[in-house]
Amino acid sequence: MTRLRNCAFFFCILSQSFLANSLRAQSVTLPKGYYIVVASYLSGQEKFAKKYSAELNKAGRHSSYGFDAARNYYYVYLDFYTDFSTSIDRMLNTRKEDGFGEAWVRIMKDGTEQKSEVEIKNEATSPPQAKIEVEETKPVEVMGEVKKEEPPKELLATEPTPAMVATEVVENPKANPVYIPKTLKNTQAFFSLYNAANGLVLDGEVEVIDTERATLLSKMKANSYLNLPDPKSKSGKLTLIGSAFGFRKIQHEMNYYNTEADTLQEDIDLIGNFYMVKFDLSRIVKGDIATLYNVYFYNDAAVMLPESKYELNKLLQMMKDSPGYRIMLHGHTNGKGRGKIIYVGPEKDFFNITKDDVVNESGSAKELSGARAQVIKDWLVAQGIDPGRIQTKAWGGGRMLHDKESQYAKRNVRVEVEVLEN
Repeated sequence: MTRLRNCAFFFCILSQSFLANSLRAQSVTLPKGYYIVVASYLSGQEKFAKKYSAELNKAGRHSSYGFDAARNYYYVYLDFYTDFSTSIDRMLNTRKEDGFGEAWVRIMKDGTEQKSEVEIKNEATSPPQAKIEVEETKPVEVMGEVKKEEPPKELLATEPTPAMVATEVVENPKANPVYIPKTLKNTQAFFSLYNAANGLVLDGEVEVIDTERATLLSKMKANSYLNLPDPKSKSGKLTLIGSAFGFRKIQHEMNYYNTEADTLQEDIDLIGNFYMVKFDLSRIVKGDIATLYNVYFYNDAAVMLPESKYELNKLLQMMKDSPGYRIMLHGHTNGKGRGKIIYVGPEKDFFNITKDDVVNESGSAKELSGARAQVIKDWLVAQGIDPGRIQTKAWGGGRMLHDKESQYAKRNVRVEVEVLEN
């Protein structure tokens, strides 16, 4: 009995040691799941991953790190999930609200071979093979000793008959996996626009251009899942131009038919079942000009339409984020004629024309363009911006982009923002 207890004690010690080693290994090697990764380090840089994770935890963020043996990287991650959609939603939230503009989802798979679509289909349509299960005999404790319970007689092995002896083993041929390349034809894209300075997500759009023919195919809203248009060209080349007001545009090239090769580029990744295209935009600088194309005015008036507020708020945020900015607002009109001009009234309603709160006068197209630039300045000042940071200039119809009779004539009516100092 004493020998039995000593053996049991020794076995317990070995089990605890093995369990501890297993837990240590598991804490380093990442198990299967979808991880919200915020930093990565080479295999010899574990101490840096550990240090960064500790800094995040000290700052009040829940963080861990682990090793990806498939890619030979250490990842610092905020959380992980077993559901792909949940992980993507959390990653987007992490980028927008937590300040990690370049966070991404790393998919950790187990060591098993991934089945092809053909294999899965065959399994679903083939009848299941017959399977006999025999319950394992259970140990029974008797007076402090462990005794093996005898199996029932009907399960005892018998001498094999000649018919039961295998003479040859023929293995089924292994099916070759069917691999379908992920192209933009069968895979969505996600355009991620963010401020390169602070990682915050930006509202903006992406122009999709047929590179071969130099024609615009579509304009798409950023930060959403999109099916890109087929250029139907021999090369399949697309040019993507990401833009947001107050930021310099960025251009990427992708191929509609051979997209996986584009993931060698720094800003294009295949994440699960979609392509992530990153546009890290920088603020416009001295000498740059941005057009307020989405600021609209009533006819013959220096009064803005209510839908102008969205882009005006972007201009306001730019001035708040960059207190060193000094700008000039350039006003432009379609043509050089004269006519009536409606000005904002004493109540300073910048977005409505009311009978008793407007000023009606007459003047030139140049005066109208100057009044429109001025009303934007007045609105910015009303929001707390120092008037000394804003200048205005009236051009009238002196710098039209299109003929005043063309179908694009409305684009001549605009206010541009020039950065004088940053």
